[in-house]
Amino acid sequence: MTGMDARDTELKKELNATLQARRELGDEYESALVDSFMEKVDQRIDGAVERRLRRQLAEQQMVAARGARSPKPTDSFGDRFGFGIVTLVVAIPLSGIGGGVAGLSGLLVTWIGIVGVNVVQAARTNPGLFRGWRRKSAKDDDKWQD
Repeated sequence: MTGMDARDTELKKELNATLQARRELGDEYESALVDSFMEKVDQRIDGAVERRLRRQLAEQQMVAARGARSPKPTDSFGDRFGFGIVTLVVAIPLSGIGGGVAGLSGLLVTWIGIVGVNVVQAARTNPGLFRGWRRKSAKDDDKWQD
């Protein structure tokens, strides 16, 4: 079992334990249980981001030490695909929690957050992606009416 599989299994166990505790303790503890689970998810994400940043920094330092002008991009197709898969895996319990706690509005807020994270990731890995998406101004219209 790889490190990622072990972390996924551990997170699933945490979710199951949270759901079981919610069944046993009732509605009055639901908010505290959800907060506790989300804190654990945040810690996992923070740890993964920290490891990735350390790896990227080390790679950049190695490239700089070799005298290269700029480091090569570290976001391969596998990294982007992996990010998408992780997002979908995390989206399932978050959707259940958001929908269970706040109904449709909780589900909508959850998915707006998920889409937002993916948009930021897409913009980060493809810097020119949103450049052509600016609104036309009256000044732009004047250029065509000479």
